[in-house]
Amino acid sequence: MATASAYPTYRPSGLPWVPRLPEDWQVLRNGRLFGHRVETGFPDLPILEVSLRTGVRVRDMENLKRKQVMSQKEKYKRAAKGDIAYNMMRMWQGAVGPAPVDGLVSPAYVVVKPYDEANSSYYSYLFRTAAYMQEVNKFSRGIVADRNRLYWESFKQMPSLVPPRPEQDQIVAYLRAQDAHIARFIKTKRDLIKLLTEQKLRIIDHAVTRGLDTSVALKPSGIDWLGEVPEHWEVALIKHIADVRFSGVDKHSHDDETPVRLCNYTDVYKNDRITDDMDLMRATATAAEIARLTLKAGDVILTKDSETPDDIGVPAWVPEDLPGVVCAYHLGLLRPVSNRVLGEFLFRAIGSARTAQQFHVLATGVTRFALGKHDVKNAVVGLPPVEEQQSICRWITTECQPLDDAIARTEEEIKLIREYRDRLIADVVTGQVDVRGWQPGPDDVVDDVALAALVDDQEDVTEEEDGDGED
Repeated sequence: MATASAYPTYRPSGLPWVPRLPEDWQVLRNGRLFGHRVETGFPDLPILEVSLRTGVRVRDMENLKRKQVMSQKEKYKRAAKGDIAYNMMRMWQGAVGPAPVDGLVSPAYVVVKPYDEANSSYYSYLFRTAAYMQEVNKFSRGIVADRNRLYWESFKQMPSLVPPRPEQDQIVAYLRAQDAHIARFIKTKRDLIKLLTEQKLRIIDHAVTRGLDTSVALKPSGIDWLGEVPEHWEVALIKHIADVRFSGVDKHSHDDETPVRLCNYTDVYKNDRITDDMDLMRATATAAEIARLTLKAGDVILTKDSETPDDIGVPAWVPEDLPGVVCAYHLGLLRPVSNRVLGEFLFRAIGSARTAQQFHVLATGVTRFALGKHDVKNAVVGLPPVEEQQSICRWITTECQPLDDAIARTEEEIKLIREYRDRLIADVVTGQVDVRGWQPGPDDVVDDVALAALVDDQEDVTEEEDGDGED
């Protein structure tokens, strides 16, 4: 990138989070760059949601369902195309971005309209830098820290950088081109992870449905999708070998409850095991919830609802007791109650391709899919003797280790390219790197569909109901 270097001259900015600025850049309060838009009564517009990494996008909702939602949410605000919307409680995490179309956001959001000197895409990049999000924390207010809100009156007092408008446009064009390259890299790596995961699932699927001895005689299982199983195996309903509990513990803290650590949806989705050294969210739970849902050795946790059926029934295993760690909302907890099954084998059996496919078929919903407790209880697994379960688990671990290592290396590469992207954006939007001489080349093709790869596989999309809308 020969044209990307420091600016020729700088001046002090007066801001601790960016000490120097290019000489012709300004610092203005947001109230000089944006106006406040509070418009309601547009029920036919699509609902918008905020992604923590890529900003605002249209929520995928079936029309009838959306109208039912809107009948209950007449306070939804209009965001015109190009307006910036941010979640009052979560802008400090990056819940901010420009509206791609005219749409509606919940009362938990503030909508600001850019004046002519402000490119909303440039400010979307700036507002999601780590330095600016720390400033958001300073200007937010509330009774407790995790419920702090950034109101319009505070947002408009915040200082922002103001490059000349043509320079803002150039910065946006440059960063979108770099995002396109990074998105293609991430997609290639994700495709590799998908192939490795499919190979791993084939290994597991064969082991937990046919065992390790290829010479053993088989018998019909009586279940169409399960097919034949070794003749000395049982075929068991999960409800006969495990206690199934669904959790309703939310992520918020309440003064009258006990502090706990939460094993949440993402922890299960992204990890085979839940262990004490994981960085788990802190929240609170009632005494009854703690008694029912504290994790114990041998527990199996699975995702019970999601926006796509393919993400339902994903399991994780708890190898040792975790006092103070509670199973969170959107999850089911399966606790073996019989000496006929090992928790680790149950985890492997539920994670097999055949069982997963059944959960996908059973999941119901329109905009969000869910497994019922009845569906989980009546799921079927092939059950070898406990000693054979132990042998199968050891064999799976050995066979899958090289694949797990390859997946971990690939995920680390994705993490590193994301860190590079964050540094690049911060350097460019704060004027530490000069991209005025950059010109797009033949490979600098920006495709909005391809840019979707920048979103995390299970990225946290901010809830419409976050906050009370008092802005």
